[in-house]
Amino acid sequence: MIIREMMERMEQRAPSSVMLRAMLENAFSAERLDRLFENTAQMQENKTLLFSTVADIMGLVALKIHPSVHAAYQARQEEIGVTVKAVYDKLQRTEPGVSRMIVRDSGSRLRQIVEKLQAGRELLPGYRVKIVDGNHLRRTERRLSELRVLNAAPLPGHCLVVLDPQSKLVIDVFPCEDAHAQERTLLPALLETVVPDDLLIMDRNLCTMATLLGIKRRRAYFAIREHGGSLRSQLAGKRTKIGRSDTGVVFEQPLQLVDPEGAVLATLRRVTVELNEPTRDGEHEIHVLTNLPQRVTALRVAELYRKRWTIETAFQEIAANFAGEIETLGYPRAALFAFCMALVSFNMLSVILHAMRAKQGAKDDEVSIYYVCEEIAHTYRGLDLILDPSHWTATYAELTPSQLAQALSRIAAGIVLSRYRKHKRGPKKPPPKMNKKRRNHISTARVLDSSNNNC
Repeated sequence: MIIREMMERMEQRAPSSVMLRAMLENAFSAERLDRLFENTAQMQENKTLLFSTVADIMGLVALKIHPSVHAAYQARQEEIGVTVKAVYDKLQRTEPGVSRMIVRDSGSRLRQIVEKLQAGRELLPGYRVKIVDGNHLRRTERRLSELRVLNAAPLPGHCLVVLDPQSKLVIDVFPCEDAHAQERTLLPALLETVVPDDLLIMDRNLCTMATLLGIKRRRAYFAIREHGGSLRSQLAGKRTKIGRSDTGVVFEQPLQLVDPEGAVLATLRRVTVELNEPTRDGEHEIHVLTNLPQRVTALRVAELYRKRWTIETAFQEIAANFAGEIETLGYPRAALFAFCMALVSFNMLSVILHAMRAKQGAKDDEVSIYYVCEEIAHTYRGLDLILDPSHWTATYAELTPSQLAQALSRIAAGIVLSRYRKHKRGPKKPPPKMNKKRRNHISTARVLDSSNNNC
């Protein structure tokens, strides 16, 4: 009776933390993570310090429940049973393939829950839409002895990230330890994952002949912004005005990819949008190449390409709300693993938001991930203080995706949505023109007093 009352109170006062803990026990149990590690790792082994323990520590840091790896270790030092150096050693040797697989597994497992919540929206019936973009990790501190003598910013690597915009989950990632390597070097690995009826939406940095032809050979589709310098192509036929979209006037024209001898390799559709307002680079029109059939109109292609900004928004939310780029982790493998754990955390928060929207009827842009993350950071540790961890395991570990979706829906139904609602600000005002005669400092109180006296 007492335990049930405590659970009900926690579900009312800290519903996000309860839902997160339920997903951790179900989709990211220690047994599941260790099995994933053993099936993926090439060189590392699971001995005294298990991978699940390291993943748990990094997950708590990514969610900002603990401010650093050392703080998360210290909170569980007796339970972990090894030195903090052993934890850092395991982190710096975490293979990129392991980091990738934990993201893929989270996307696959959590997408089943989103489907049971009936929260995902099909963007283009008959196609699996994927948005692909690169993300470079920011510089780290020069803590490694090899970096201390260098007067340059050390970059730990970058990733090619695949987002499912229908479920708003990161479903794949391709980590790269070499920060100076181009994103295009990861495209062959991306092509290996393409299956028939995939629709890849990408920016022009990833527009190459090999990519377009590789996707087409796999009977998949793309909507990618044209990069003129990377393609051997020629326009064919007339440019036809199709109509007007929210961003400008839409035109369509055939475009042929040719080999060095001029033979036609493929004929694509070139959708051009003459923009109402220029881009931040001053461009007045953009060209989107696609091999989608004609039944998908040029206006629809232009609209689908605009969804590419969904992944940019996801990167912004990850940077603002999760600790995915940790300045103190200088080793590339440790930094990449931290970023991948932030992607996993983002996926779990996306499921929580889906549950809220499904049960509360809120629109996609009405619920703020910031307030959900803030609640979790302040209340999560209290869950273990109130209830033994074995209770969470017994309650949620064996649930099927359908049962877990029902549990999340039940908790989300009692949420007071106003606690998590976004507050949209108005348009930014232009900065006032400053007097060139600048003073070093002023007293705000005197300025306000002077202003009040003049009123």
